[in-house]
Amino acid sequence: MARHLRPLIQRWPSRVFSVEMDGAPVYFGIREKLRGGALLPAVFSKLQKEDRCYSLLVCSPDRIRGERFHWELRDKLLRDLPAGSDVTSMSSFLPEEKGSLVKGFFLRSRAEDSPLIEGMLSHLEQTDPVLVCSYSQSEADELWTQSLWVPAEKNLTKFYVVPSETPKHHPSALNMINSDVFYSLDEACEVLKKCGDIIPESLSVLEMLPSRVDARRKPDFPVIVIEGLDATGKTTLTESLRDALGATLLRSPPQCLSSWRARFDREPPLIRRAFYAVGNYITAEQICQEGSKAPVIVDRFWHSTAAYAIATAVTGPVSNLPPEGSEVYCWPGDLLQPSLVVLLTLDPEERKRRLRNRGLVKTDEEQELDHNRLFRLRVEEAYRRIVGPACITVDASPSADLVLQQVLLLIRAKCHL
Repeated sequence: MARHLRPLIQRWPSRVFSVEMDGAPVYFGIREKLRGGALLPAVFSKLQKEDRCYSLLVCSPDRIRGERFHWELRDKLLRDLPAGSDVTSMSSFLPEEKGSLVKGFFLRSRAEDSPLIEGMLSHLEQTDPVLVCSYSQSEADELWTQSLWVPAEKNLTKFYVVPSETPKHHPSALNMINSDVFYSLDEACEVLKKCGDIIPESLSVLEMLPSRVDARRKPDFPVIVIEGLDATGKTTLTESLRDALGATLLRSPPQCLSSWRARFDREPPLIRRAFYAVGNYITAEQICQEGSKAPVIVDRFWHSTAAYAIATAVTGPVSNLPPEGSEVYCWPGDLLQPSLVVLLTLDPEERKRRLRNRGLVKTDEEQELDHNRLFRLRVEEAYRRIVGPACITVDASPSADLVLQQVLLLIRAKCHL
């Protein structure tokens, strides 16, 4: 058995498993012995006796390699599995224990395809950082069991599948710090440095950082950040504020990184988020330089980076987000804090209408906003929960001139311009 798997397998019966169903996590546990009857977890209650199920958990000791392998594994499964097989995201974790989360996929297939699938999974297990389990229903009592394919052991280790209580925190919430959301430049840079041999562009991004970054230094003039979903009027407002205040307009991520955005948007969340985090620190340096001469208006900053990352990592309803006051909503200690952050909000149907009129190509996250109401609600709520500084919400549905006047009043009240 690989050394890095031993701590995982030693505590295997204590782990909870989460499978995504209809955009939200559904949980189950395992037991070595049962006392009396047991209810079927929701994941298995709708399955037919002839169905075969498998789980694959990516357990690489190399953080970067594991993230990239997990990111590519779904495409491999969808490409290679027989027609009619289902692939769903899943994870396993120790309740309330940070750093215990491992991610993977849950497969359902027809019984006649099981020899082909098990051969493919055995090959994956031998060559890649994957821990495989199979699930079957017993003939006698119709209970489902999990068989853990322990590497280098001939016998499968079997457990009964049982329902599990919903944990206090969504499993991803315990794994966000410097993974989904970065809270220091050093942590983000460390990820990009480790990507240098597989993503040469990572080193080019790091070269854009000034040699001596002071991303916390307050400039002489106020810094106003405008946040909001696409099509809420950020571009119109930021340009109008620039003209009205004689300010400098900056954007995050900064223009110097624009040629690499498409490259990093194809990478798994860990690497993609590190790229955008570094972009915030480059923008902060630009703010410091420009803020010594005039007020600075910034089109998006750390709020956007964090809100989208949190809402993507946590699935299901808004109640699954980390609670208000959680450390995940706290501003990074080494990043400049704006003087004022304005969050533009808009009725969802009006925002969609504006997007259609613009006819622009949308990012994957913007497409997700359009068809996934829960994702949009999580993004908006994450924006509102971030502190240090918090957002001040402004309704963007009136005319552009009225929105501009309202924001100018806020700036004059808060920033004394």
